[in-house]
Amino acid sequence: MTVRDLIAPLGLELLCEGDLDRPVDGGYCGDLLSWVMGRAPADHAWFSVMGNVNAIAVCVLADLPCLILCENAALDDAARARAATEEITVLRSDKDAYTLAVALSKLL
Repeated sequence: MTVRDLIAPLGLELLCEGDLDRPVDGGYCGDLLSWVMGRAPADHAWFSVMGNVNAIAVCVLADLPCLILCENAALDDAARARAATEEITVLRSDKDAYTLAVALSKLL
């Protein structure tokens, strides 16, 4: 499955387009950046409410293909610019992380 394959089935809004053809092998939920950076497996979609530039840096360092902002969390302008530079896809949903993770699990 790719990032592109997640958008319609999960009802996600595309905020910043990176590499939509990157593989997604699972999902990871968390909002503590250092925790996610050290524990999120590569090629997993990250479900969070953290829409700042540090969250984009975590995606890069942990080799995560996309950040999915939950509960309509905002993406600030600096994060949007950094995501574009780093080719990280940022998506958004009004659903909570648990609901999105369960839905992703069913797709995989």
